[in-house]
Amino acid sequence: MDVYEAVTSRRAVREFTDRHVPREALERVLSTAAWAPSASNLQPWHAYVLTGGRLAGLKKRAGERLAAGDPWDEPEYEMYPPALKSPYRERRSAFGEQRYGSLGIPREDLEARQRAAAANWECFGAPAALFCYIDRDLGPAQWSDVGMYLQTVMLLLRAEGLHSCTQMAWAKYHRTVAEVLAPPDELILFCGMSIGFEDTAVGYTRTGRAPLDETVVFAEPRVQ
Repeated sequence: MDVYEAVTSRRAVREFTDRHVPREALERVLSTAAWAPSASNLQPWHAYVLTGGRLAGLKKRAGERLAAGDPWDEPEYEMYPPALKSPYRERRSAFGEQRYGSLGIPREDLEARQRAAAANWECFGAPAALFCYIDRDLGPAQWSDVGMYLQTVMLLLRAEGLHSCTQMAWAKYHRTVAEVLAPPDELILFCGMSIGFEDTAVGYTRTGRAPLDETVVFAEPRVQ
Protein backbone atom coordinates (compact mmCIF):
# COMPACT_ATOMS: atom_id res chain seq x y z
CA MET A 1 0.00 0.00 0.00
CA ASP A 2 1.51 3.34 -1.00
CA VAL A 3 1.18 6.49 1.09
CA TYR A 4 -1.62 7.99 -1.02
CA GLU A 5 -3.69 4.83 -0.69
CA ALA A 6 -3.09 4.68 3.06
CA VAL A 7 -4.24 8.29 3.47
CA THR A 8 -7.35 7.99 1.31
CA SER A 9 -8.42 4.61 2.69
CA ARG A 10 -8.02 5.67 6.31
CA ARG A 11 -11.32 6.59 7.92
CA ALA A 12 -13.09 6.34 11.24
CA VAL A 13 -14.45 2.77 11.23
CA ARG A 14 -17.28 2.22 13.70
CA GLU A 15 -18.00 -1.45 13.04
CA PHE A 16 -15.26 -4.02 13.71
CA THR A 17 -15.15 -7.79 13.68
CA ASP A 18 -13.84 -9.73 16.67
CA ARG A 19 -10.97 -11.13 14.59
CA HIS A 20 -7.76 -11.23 16.64
CA VAL A 21 -5.26 -8.45 16.01
CA PRO A 22 -1.73 -9.95 16.14
CA ARG A 23 0.52 -8.36 18.73
CA GLU A 24 3.37 -8.53 16.22
CA ALA A 25 1.44 -6.19 13.90
CA LEU A 26 0.82 -3.71 16.71
CA GLU A 27 4.48 -3.81 17.71
CA ARG A 28 5.54 -3.12 14.12
CA VAL A 29 3.15 -0.20 13.87
CA LEU A 30 4.09 1.39 17.17
CA SER A 31 7.84 0.85 16.71
CA THR A 32 7.69 2.58 13.34
CA ALA A 33 5.31 5.33 14.53
CA ALA A 34 8.00 6.39 17.00
CA TRP A 35 9.63 8.08 13.98
CA ALA A 36 6.76 10.58 13.80
CA PRO A 37 8.00 14.19 13.92
CA SER A 38 8.01 16.23 17.12
CA ALA A 39 9.53 19.62 17.94
CA SER A 40 13.06 19.17 19.31
CA ASN A 41 12.35 15.41 19.30
CA LEU A 42 10.40 15.62 22.58
CA GLN A 43 8.21 12.64 21.58
CA PRO A 44 5.47 13.77 24.00
CA TRP A 45 3.13 10.82 23.44
CA HIS A 46 2.47 8.07 25.98
CA ALA A 47 0.55 5.14 24.49
CA TYR A 48 -1.11 2.24 26.31
CA VAL A 49 -2.46 -0.75 24.39
CA LEU A 50 -5.29 -2.91 25.71
CA THR A 51 -6.52 -6.23 24.35
CA GLY A 52 -8.22 -9.36 25.66
CA GLY A 53 -9.50 -9.47 29.21
CA ARG A 54 -8.04 -6.10 30.17
CA LEU A 55 -9.94 -4.36 27.37
CA ALA A 56 -13.09 -6.35 28.14
CA GLY A 57 -12.80 -5.23 31.76
CA LEU A 58 -12.58 -1.58 30.73
CA LYS A 59 -15.59 -1.90 28.42
CA LYS A 60 -17.54 -3.50 31.28
CA ARG A 61 -16.67 -0.68 33.70
CA ALA A 62 -17.60 1.97 31.15
CA GLY A 63 -20.85 0.16 30.33
CA GLU A 64 -21.79 0.01 34.01
CA ARG A 65 -21.22 3.75 34.38
CA LEU A 66 -23.29 4.41 31.30
CA ALA A 67 -26.14 2.18 32.50
CA ALA A 68 -26.11 3.88 35.90
CA GLY A 69 -26.36 7.30 34.31
CA ASP A 70 -23.13 8.51 35.90
CA PRO A 71 -22.15 12.01 34.78
CA TRP A 72 -19.04 12.41 32.67
CA ASP A 73 -15.74 13.08 34.42
CA GLU A 74 -14.56 16.63 34.91
CA PRO A 75 -12.90 17.57 31.60
CA GLU A 76 -9.13 17.95 31.64
CA TYR A 77 -9.01 19.83 28.35
CA GLU A 78 -11.42 21.69 26.09
CA MET A 79 -12.51 19.55 23.14
CA TYR A 80 -14.23 22.35 21.23
CA PRO A 81 -14.52 26.11 21.82
CA PRO A 82 -17.78 27.00 23.59
CA ALA A 83 -18.87 29.08 20.59
CA LEU A 84 -17.69 27.26 17.49
CA LYS A 85 -17.59 29.78 14.65
CA SER A 86 -18.17 29.36 10.93
CA PRO A 87 -17.18 27.33 8.91
CA TYR A 88 -16.30 24.86 11.67
CA ARG A 89 -19.78 24.96 13.21
CA GLU A 90 -21.38 24.01 9.90
CA ARG A 91 -18.86 21.23 9.25
CA ARG A 92 -19.49 19.72 12.67
CA SER A 93 -23.24 19.95 12.17
CA ALA A 94 -22.99 18.36 8.72
CA PHE A 95 -20.96 15.50 10.16
CA GLY A 96 -23.58 14.85 12.85
CA GLU A 97 -26.40 14.87 10.31
CA GLN A 98 -24.53 12.47 8.03
CA ARG A 99 -23.40 10.19 10.85
CA TYR A 100 -26.81 9.78 12.47
CA GLY A 101 -28.68 10.04 9.19
CA SER A 102 -26.81 6.98 7.93
CA LEU A 103 -28.14 5.14 11.00
CA GLY A 104 -31.68 6.29 10.29
CA ILE A 105 -31.74 8.48 13.41
CA PRO A 106 -33.55 11.81 13.01
CA ARG A 107 -32.03 14.98 14.47
CA GLU A 108 -34.72 15.31 17.16
CA ASP A 109 -34.32 11.74 18.49
CA LEU A 110 -31.75 12.51 21.19
CA GLU A 111 -32.27 9.18 22.96
CA ALA A 112 -31.39 7.21 19.81
CA ARG A 113 -28.35 9.42 19.27
CA GLN A 114 -27.18 8.70 22.81
CA ARG A 115 -27.59 4.95 22.24
CA ALA A 116 -25.51 5.19 19.07
CA ALA A 117 -22.85 7.25 20.88
CA ALA A 118 -22.68 4.57 23.60
CA ALA A 119 -20.92 2.30 21.10
CA ASN A 120 -17.83 4.46 21.67
CA TRP A 121 -17.30 2.80 25.04
CA GLU A 122 -17.56 -0.63 23.44
CA CYS A 123 -14.80 0.43 21.04
CA PHE A 124 -17.31 -0.37 18.29
CA GLY A 125 -16.56 -4.05 18.84
CA ALA A 126 -12.82 -3.72 18.19
CA PRO A 127 -10.58 -6.28 19.93
CA ALA A 128 -7.72 -3.82 20.51
CA ALA A 129 -7.52 -0.24 21.71
CA LEU A 130 -4.82 2.36 22.20
CA PHE A 131 -5.06 5.12 24.79
CA CYS A 132 -2.90 8.16 24.18
CA TYR A 133 -1.77 10.42 27.01
CA ILE A 134 0.24 13.64 27.14
CA ASP A 135 2.02 15.32 30.05
CA ARG A 136 -0.25 17.99 31.49
CA ASP A 137 2.68 20.45 31.72
CA LEU A 138 3.19 20.52 27.95
CA GLY A 139 1.71 23.08 25.57
CA PRO A 140 -0.15 23.42 22.24
CA ALA A 141 2.90 22.58 20.11
CA GLN A 142 3.30 19.25 21.90
CA TRP A 143 -0.41 18.47 21.50
CA SER A 144 0.16 19.02 17.77
CA ASP A 145 3.05 16.54 17.92
CA VAL A 146 0.74 13.97 19.52
CA GLY A 147 -1.70 14.48 16.64
CA MET A 148 1.04 13.76 14.11
CA TYR A 149 1.97 10.62 16.05
CA LEU A 150 -1.62 9.37 16.04
CA GLN A 151 -1.97 10.02 12.31
CA THR A 152 1.23 8.07 11.73
CA VAL A 153 -0.16 5.17 13.77
CA MET A 154 -3.40 5.17 11.78
CA LEU A 155 -1.62 5.15 8.41
CA LEU A 156 0.67 2.31 9.49
CA LEU A 157 -2.38 0.35 10.65
CA ARG A 158 -3.72 0.61 7.11
CA ALA A 159 -0.47 -0.91 5.82
CA GLU A 160 -1.22 -3.88 8.10
CA GLY A 161 -4.75 -4.22 6.71
CA LEU A 162 -6.20 -2.80 9.92
CA HIS A 163 -8.59 0.08 10.54
CA SER A 164 -9.04 2.45 13.44
CA CYS A 165 -11.23 5.11 15.00
CA THR A 166 -9.84 7.84 17.24
CA GLN A 167 -12.19 8.71 20.10
CA MET A 168 -12.00 11.78 22.30
CA ALA A 169 -15.10 10.27 23.91
CA TRP A 170 -12.86 8.20 26.16
CA ALA A 171 -11.60 11.42 27.79
CA LYS A 172 -15.11 11.77 29.24
CA TYR A 173 -14.43 8.57 31.22
CA HIS A 174 -10.76 9.26 31.95
CA ARG A 175 -11.11 8.17 35.58
CA THR A 176 -12.42 4.77 34.51
CA VAL A 177 -9.56 4.34 32.03
CA ALA A 178 -7.09 5.32 34.77
CA GLU A 179 -8.52 2.63 37.07
CA VAL A 180 -7.45 0.03 34.51
CA LEU A 181 -4.19 1.56 33.24
CA ALA A 182 -2.93 3.37 36.38
CA PRO A 183 -1.05 6.10 34.45
CA PRO A 184 1.14 8.60 36.37
CA ASP A 185 -0.77 11.58 37.76
CA GLU A 186 1.09 14.00 35.50
CA LEU A 187 -0.52 12.53 32.37
CA ILE A 188 -3.80 13.59 30.71
CA LEU A 189 -5.81 11.18 28.58
CA PHE A 190 -6.18 12.79 25.15
CA CYS A 191 -8.08 10.05 23.34
CA GLY A 192 -8.64 6.39 22.76
CA MET A 193 -8.28 4.60 19.45
CA SER A 194 -10.23 1.49 18.50
CA ILE A 195 -8.17 -0.89 16.35
CA GLY A 196 -9.20 -3.96 14.41
CA PHE A 197 -10.47 -5.45 11.17
CA GLU A 198 -13.42 -3.68 9.57
CA ASP A 199 -16.76 -5.45 9.43
CA THR A 200 -17.25 -5.10 5.68
CA ALA A 201 -20.79 -6.47 5.89
CA VAL A 202 -21.89 -3.15 7.38
CA GLY A 203 -22.38 -0.30 4.93
CA TYR A 204 -21.05 3.19 5.56
CA THR A 205 -21.22 6.70 4.17
CA ARG A 206 -17.85 8.39 3.70
CA THR A 207 -17.60 11.84 5.26
CA GLY A 208 -16.66 14.41 2.63
CA ARG A 209 -13.94 17.04 2.73
CA ALA A 210 -13.92 20.74 1.98
CA PRO A 211 -12.77 21.69 -1.53
CA LEU A 212 -9.10 22.57 -1.86
CA ASP A 213 -9.70 26.28 -2.46
CA GLU A 214 -11.59 26.49 0.84
CA THR A 215 -8.62 25.39 2.95
CA VAL A 216 -5.50 26.07 0.84
CA VAL A 217 -4.05 29.25 -0.66
CA PHE A 218 -1.29 29.03 -3.27
CA ALA A 219 0.68 32.24 -2.87
CA GLU A 220 1.72 32.64 -6.50
CA PRO A 221 4.52 35.04 -7.46
CA ARG A 222 3.23 38.45 -8.42
CA VAL A 223 3.37 39.37 -12.07
CA GLN A 224 5.71 42.33 -12.57
